Amino acid sequence: MAVLVTGGAGYIGSHMVLELLDAGEPVVVLDDLSTGFRWAVPQDTALVVGDVGDQALVAKVIEEYGIDSILHFAARIVVPESVTDPLGYYFNNTVKTRALIETAVRTGITNFVFSSTAAVYGNADAPLLSEDRPLVPINPYGRSKLMSEWMLQDAHSAHGLRYAILRYFNVAGADPKGRSGQSTPQATHLIKVAAQAALGQRPYLDVFGTDYPTPDGTCIRDYVQVNDLARAHLAALRSLRAGGDCAVLNCGYGHGASVLEVVDVVKRVAGVDFDVRLSPRRPGDPARLVAQVDRIRALGWEPQHDDLAEIVEQALRWERTLAERKGA
Repeated sequence: MAVLVTGGAGYIGSHMVLELLDAGEPVVVLDDLSTGFRWAVPQDTALVVGDVGDQALVAKVIEEYGIDSILHFAARIVVPESVTDPLGYYFNNTVKTRALIETAVRTGITNFVFSSTAAVYGNADAPLLSEDRPLVPINPYGRSKLMSEWMLQDAHSAHGLRYAILRYFNVAGADPKGRSGQSTPQATHLIKVAAQAALGQRPYLDVFGTDYPTPDGTCIRDYVQVNDLARAHLAALRSLRAGGDCAVLNCGYGHGASVLEVVDVVKRVAGVDFDVRLSPRRPGDPARLVAQVDRIRALGWEPQHDDLAEIVEQALRWERTLAERKGA
C-alpha cells in the first residue's frame, strides 16, 4: 500500500516525501505545481499533476496506486493574503479539502493526516498553547484550516475515517542533505526572507510591528525545523496504523524567539549586517504563538534540529543553492 502526499512538490510536502522514502514507504505525489516544483519530487517517485479537488482524478490515483493513507499538505498559507482574499482561501483550503475527504471516505482510505496551523488559536494569551485551548482564529487562513479540522472529526464520527491533525507553528530551515528547501520566490517566512537579505538578494528586511505586548515589541514564534516536522507526521501516521486514537497534535519545540532575536541570529550566522526597516503591524498577526508539545512527544517524536542557528544555516545554504540553480 502507498501513501498519497498532496502538495508534495511544495516546501513541507517535499520534505515529507523525502522522509517517507527514507523510511522505505511507497509514495505518490499529487500537486498542481501552482507553487510547487517538479524538480522537488525525486525522479523515481510518481508525480500526478492535478488538483486535490478533482474527485474523479483523486479516486483514480487511489485505485491505480493502491493508496491506503493520505497526507494532505496542499493549501494556501499566507496570512495577509487570506485577509485580502478570504473567499480564495475558503475555496482552496476548505472546499477542496472537503472534496478530498469525501473521496477518501468513498474509496475506503484508512488514515488521513492533515496539515493544520497554530493560527487556529488566534490571539493567544498563554505562554504555551495546548491543543485543548479554545479555538478563535483571527484571520481567514486560520478559519479555513479550522473548518477542515471539524470536517475530519465529523467524517470520523460518521464514517470511521481515522485522522491525525498536526497544528504547525513556524516552519523553517531546509533538508540537511541539501535535497529540498523553501523555494517559493515570494515566500513570506521570516527566516527565508532574512536569509535573502543577508545574501544581498533583497535590499532590506521589513519587521512588521514593534508595539506588541512582548519583551522587545515584536512577535514571538516557535520555529520548528522542517525535517523534524516531517518526522512528526510520520510518527502520527505510524500511530494511526498501529491502532492509536485519532489525534490533534501541536508541532513545535515549546519555546519561541522574537522577530528581532531571529534577525540577530541571521546576522551572526551569515556574518553580515543588512538593512532592517520597522513597519506597522500586518493584519491578522497574533503577538505570541508557542506550542505545548507533550502530545507529539508521547508518540516517540524527538526533535533533531532544535537549534535556531542550525536552522538559519540550513536556510542560508539553501538560498545559495537556489541562486546557483538559477544561474546555471
